[in-house]
Amino acid sequence: MHALRPIVFLIAGLAVAQPVLSQEIRDVPSRQLPLPEAASPELRALIQTGSMATWNDHPATAEEWKLWIAAGAEKASAGLPALREKMGVTVEASKIAGVNVFEIVPKEISPENRERVLIHFHGGGYVLNPGEAGTGEAIMMAGLGHVRVISVDYRMPPDFPYPAAMDDALAVYKGVLEKSNASRIGVFGTSTGGGMALALGLRAKAEGLPLPGAIAAGTPWADLDKIGDSYFSNDGVDNVLVRYEGWLGDAAKLYSDGHDMKDPYLSPIYGDYRSFPPTILVTGTRDLFLSNTVRVHRKLRESGAVADLVVFEGLSHAQYLFSPDMHEAREYFREVEGFFDGHLKR
Repeated sequence: MHALRPIVFLIAGLAVAQPVLSQEIRDVPSRQLPLPEAASPELRALIQTGSMATWNDHPATAEEWKLWIAAGAEKASAGLPALREKMGVTVEASKIAGVNVFEIVPKEISPENRERVLIHFHGGGYVLNPGEAGTGEAIMMAGLGHVRVISVDYRMPPDFPYPAAMDDALAVYKGVLEKSNASRIGVFGTSTGGGMALALGLRAKAEGLPLPGAIAAGTPWADLDKIGDSYFSNDGVDNVLVRYEGWLGDAAKLYSDGHDMKDPYLSPIYGDYRSFPPTILVTGTRDLFLSNTVRVHRKLRESGAVADLVVFEGLSHAQYLFSPDMHEAREYFREVEGFFDGHLKR
């Protein structure tokens, strides 16, 4: 039995004793979670499929990581030709400041977006989705938002740990600044990409560069360490990442490469958000990164920045990217497109 001690609240003038646990850890009963009624049929179907099969993989060597990453990239790339056709975009590989990028252009760019450009960082725990495998979100944004997108194929472990990814991100941003006004540049990404979008804003600010006009951080990996309530409360509830103790925690160690995980360019929750660009953040109630997202939102608000927060009912990590036809996907891109339209100069 846990030792209990009384705590007294005054309610309408009456002293009411309430027992609380003396330990810092609270035991909760095992439970079954019904399908969320407010979720779309497509999302409910995703929830019913159970956890992703690869969540508890643990590559042990550099070669094992490379094989695991290659298998994931092959799977992620398989549906891209159909997605490009569906979204009506062209994708061209090129380089900016020596960094590999993919320029994604829709058949029709809307008038308000003709001078705008979006920079995209893909997700994948700093290890997954190299090459074209990382362009899915950018393809959907370009097609649905009728805007030009530059997706950055940043360097990743095991060969290139921190700070390679952020060095590439900054190099591309500087390259885009040479041709575009910062007020017309939006930066976005999901998961790792969301964390990188935030870290880019922090690093650009620290280096005295003009800041992007707006940032969209979808369920950002804002704290690489296991700090934040939903790392625990949504442990096993999120059916995408599932648990920090799966491949995710291994990837955090691989990428950080012995650096302090509280470095704000690794974990942007620890950054200084004063004078930060307007930012929209997106997550879901079952997302392992729910706390990552709401902690950043609260810090932005406390720093005086413009910050919107969108939370989808029943959504696990980044599931709005799983199908462009899913209601939550359409809402995600509508929210982000609208935010950029409201904050980027035409």
